[in-house]
Amino acid sequence: MILVPAELADLPRLLKFRTDSAAWLTELGIDQWSKPFPADHIIQSIRSGTVFMIKEAADADAAATVTLDRDADPRLWTEDEQKEDALYVHKLSVDRRYSGADLGGRILDWCGDQAARVGAKWLRLDAWTTNPRLHTYYLAHGFTHIRTADDPSVVSGWAAQRPALRTSAHAIRSPHSEMDF
Repeated sequence: MILVPAELADLPRLLKFRTDSAAWLTELGIDQWSKPFPADHIIQSIRSGTVFMIKEAADADAAATVTLDRDADPRLWTEDEQKEDALYVHKLSVDRRYSGADLGGRILDWCGDQAARVGAKWLRLDAWTTNPRLHTYYLAHGFTHIRTADDPSVVSGWAAQRPALRTSAHAIRSPHSEMDF
């Protein structure tokens, strides 16, 4: 797999990740991502260089996407936690064609490696509050549950973190070099 920064031309595919994931989750009885996500927010993230597409080849359709940034939601993370150096995983989505291959786990390892490379102490994320299957997935990938927000306006309020660690085991590469990400 290779990882490339998303471009504005990728917006329709990024929105499709969201709608496809929402449809699959609905089949499982989970309301996650049932409301459309504002495209302008995704455009801002693309322009800031924090959205990535994971592909089998540079000219292939994306197998997955992730946003990795320093945007801590103050409704989830305390002031002291926000002062700690951390990177945050957002909008991780894997195409159903790749389910069962732990592509999501490899992406999380890449994110943890990136966090360690920039000197961050933590890799953090939040998950849909009413999706215990997703919570179990993140716990199995080394995350520790920190808290669940009690604010009813926070639907993705299950906050977790794991230490940022360098690794090359994720096998996601840049299309322009043989260097591991």
